[in-house]
Amino acid sequence: MAVSSPNTIERDLALDDLIVIAGAGGFIGGALTRYFHDKGFSRIRAVDRKPLPDWFQRVPGVECLSMDLGEKANATRAAEGATEVYNLAADMGGMGFIEQFRIECLRSSLINTHLIDAAWRAGVRRYFYASTACVYNTELQKDPNVRALKESDAYPAMAERGYGWEKLFAEMFCEEYWAERGLKTHIARFHNVYGPNGTWFGGREKVPAAICRKVIEAKDTGKTEIEIWGDGTQTRSFCFVEDCVVGIDHITHCNRLIATPINLGTQDIISINDLVSLVEDIGGVKLTRRYKLDAPRGVAGRNSDNTFIKSVLNWEPSTPLRTGITKTYAWIEEQYHDRKSGKRVVQD
Repeated sequence: MAVSSPNTIERDLALDDLIVIAGAGGFIGGALTRYFHDKGFSRIRAVDRKPLPDWFQRVPGVECLSMDLGEKANATRAAEGATEVYNLAADMGGMGFIEQFRIECLRSSLINTHLIDAAWRAGVRRYFYASTACVYNTELQKDPNVRALKESDAYPAMAERGYGWEKLFAEMFCEEYWAERGLKTHIARFHNVYGPNGTWFGGREKVPAAICRKVIEAKDTGKTEIEIWGDGTQTRSFCFVEDCVVGIDHITHCNRLIATPINLGTQDIISINDLVSLVEDIGGVKLTRRYKLDAPRGVAGRNSDNTFIKSVLNWEPSTPLRTGITKTYAWIEEQYHDRKSGKRVVQD
């Protein structure tokens, strides 16, 4: 059973210590920026390569810098004076993006290479790295009825090409900066994070947002069918973004988790077909399914084993999927109709 109330987080961090969040113009980075701001931290530096008007969230009172952390000088500037650094910066998207643009995904290694070194040179106390379940051995994910993946299943290594290998390499950097240079690094492997204020159209969106948008479009236009990538039997677990940012805070401030990769996701596995049914129910519509069998579909099955996170933190993500999808659907529906009426929305 999920533990709904986490233990108190004991941070070695003052409210006026400088927190740097890389990738803050994106979905999870933006949510994390707002989370720390709402906790009362007064000095937050948010960094993203997107122009400021294109950031998904802008939090009042936060220093916002638009620059590419793949450049060493920019990474040095970003980490200057920081007490903690959170690296969520990466060129990535949903399966349609990471399967077709592997070189772009691999180039994100420049960000971590420069930023972790800059953090160490700046005397940063703690460094968080956002990894992914895509690091796991793909041989273990060929069946929709996959067993839940535990942290040790990343080895022997056979990560997803491009994105997964880049993340696994970056994890090793974090482990070695602790072993050789004493930088306290923390590594979370995200499992399909979703929620409001994220990408919902254009090719980089992940499956929950894509399905919500397709159902909303069908309702609005009178279409009677929905396109599904693959045969719909693929299975995944999905983590609501509010749980994700709480998990990041816990993981980064736990000394038992220094340089130790850990799953950050739910254990509630669901097929894509059942996810479509859930969104249809929320939207009050029933659509004919058209399967695009030649589309990117990723591994057949993936689920998070939360044994380790529960044993260390006495906590795990606990937002029910229906609750999170309902909030996500409502936000995307608002964005969809605002965009249709000519208003500027996230991503425009």
